[in-house]
Amino acid sequence: MNTESLSGTFLLIAFILYTLSFIVFGIAVTGKKWSSRDPERHLKRWGRGGLVLTIVGFASQLGYFFTRWYAAGHIPVSNMFEFLTFLSMMIALAFVIVYAIYRVAVLGMFAMPVCVIILAYALVFPPDIQPLIPALQSYWLKIHVTTAAFSEAFFAVGFAAGLMYLLRVVNFKGTSKADRRERRGVEVVIFVVFTVVAFVVTSFVFKGIGYEAKFKQEITKIDQNGKENVTTSTVDYVLPPIVKPYNSTVETMKPFLGMEEPLFTSPSWMNGINAGRKLNTFLWSLIAGLILYGLVRLILRKQVGAAIQPAMNGMDPEDLDEISYRAIAIGFPLFTLGALIFAMIWAHEAWGRFWGWDPKEVWALITWLYYTAYLHFRLSRGWQGRKSAWMAVIGFVVVMFTNVGVNLIIAGLHSYAGV
Repeated sequence: MNTESLSGTFLLIAFILYTLSFIVFGIAVTGKKWSSRDPERHLKRWGRGGLVLTIVGFASQLGYFFTRWYAAGHIPVSNMFEFLTFLSMMIALAFVIVYAIYRVAVLGMFAMPVCVIILAYALVFPPDIQPLIPALQSYWLKIHVTTAAFSEAFFAVGFAAGLMYLLRVVNFKGTSKADRRERRGVEVVIFVVFTVVAFVVTSFVFKGIGYEAKFKQEITKIDQNGKENVTTSTVDYVLPPIVKPYNSTVETMKPFLGMEEPLFTSPSWMNGINAGRKLNTFLWSLIAGLILYGLVRLILRKQVGAAIQPAMNGMDPEDLDEISYRAIAIGFPLFTLGALIFAMIWAHEAWGRFWGWDPKEVWALITWLYYTAYLHFRLSRGWQGRKSAWMAVIGFVVVMFTNVGVNLIIAGLHSYAGV
């Protein structure tokens, strides 16, 4: 077995162990009710089991990280696959650190799924080892990306604890306008999580069956002399094309459920060769998320949040609020160093300027300002409880858009990370 294959094996083992740890933490929390002898002992015993699985999974992923580093010849954080796998590893580490402080087993039931989902999402991207482009051939790659990812891992734990707080305190039986609004907000967050899970599963299914479609697209550009230049490019789809690229023709397309050609054409104002494919991916994510969420609602016959809430009984909301705040308080200075200060120093070395209003830079600044506002409102305005929890939940959505959405959707100097 070569080093690259060995790293893949380590990663698969880590994925399995993280999934098992989530299941064990779930048994620790839900099984406490039917453990008639000593519920607290049951919770501690299974909680320790979940922690051990998490630590062993982290060790396995660490093995993946260093073997891939050896095989690639550079630190494996240079594209979406590598960055997201590293982020998932840092989330596992951040969870272990927070768990060691607070010893709250129920946190594993929410933090570990975040770790598993991000790792599964990473596997959607091509795992091939790629050479570093010149802009990334710097020791600042190690410092900037690893510090930023470690900080965002604590934001992920803060998100998990914030969501737990909301599930604990929201009144799912209330009839007031405020209660209904909070219930809808929680369900929207859960639906977004379901959408990501459904997209990952859908992508694996179509990859497994070898589905593919290709479109030939003609792009017309007018140069400075007014002359038209027509270039032809090929766009590859791995999901059945509901939407085809604008001004394109089908080159190859496997029929799917009787659909032998795309249903729609992407709008002309959607610029970029991959605009149609991105719109198609968004539609598939939405459809798969609606199906998964609908099936779960049909099985539960109630809102998903209402079904999860009983697992929160016995948890002190103030403890959950404190965990969320402390995790974000740890992550914020690390994010300031890694995503702003170290990034600006590297930008000056690479491009001769500290700041250039690149989309990734702008969204990193937005993320920093958001969490600055979170800490300001928390410390000076007394925003605790619900307000703090909602900010923690929304903040991690901003983080993930900065990491994933900007790289994949908005063209800029950091677009190479979306490869």
